[in-house]
Formats: sequence, C-alpha cells, structure tokens
Amino acid sequence: MFMNKFKPVPFKKYFDKAMKDSELKKEYDLLAPEYEIIESIIRKRIERNMSQSQMALKMGTKQSALSRLESGTYNPSLAFLKKVAMALDSKLSISIT
Repeated sequence: MFMNKFKPVPFKKYFDKAMKDSELKKEYDLLAPEYEIIESIIRKRIERNMSQSQMALKMGTKQSALSRLESGTYNPSLAFLKKVAMALDSKLSISIT
C-alpha cells in the first residue's frame, strides 16, 4: 500500500547531490582521517582472518571496545592505537602534512 508511493534512491545519486552542499562537504571532509584509520584497521584485521574477539584478546581489551572503534563511535588514544597495530603485526605511523 505505502510501498508504491516511495521509490528507493541509489546511494551514489544521493551522495553526489549532498556533496554539492559546501557546508556538508566541508564537514564530511573533516571526518576523512578518522574513517581512513577505521578502514585500514578493519582491512588488516580481515586480511589476518581475525574476528573482533580474537583481536581484542590479543590486545588485552574487550571486543566491545574494538567494535566501538570500528563503528566510529570511539575516539581512541595513541596507546590504544599502538595496541591495535601490535595486534595486527603492523606499524603505526602518524603524520601531519
């Protein structure tokens, strides 16, 4: 009944239109560094065939803490990011350019 009135909008189409708003684009761009870190952590964890629980155990933390990090709802400390890198057998590199 109601479904006939609504048509889904492809995300790309919505995103492209939204990015034309300069204020929204500015805020979106400010979030890029956080999401780049999150993406690289998730990618490395999956490449190593580790679940969040396995990685959290290796880090000495709870799975929920890692879940919050990966969802973007947790602002990690440098010490936490060092533990993440160690658990992933990776190097943490931070730069300001």
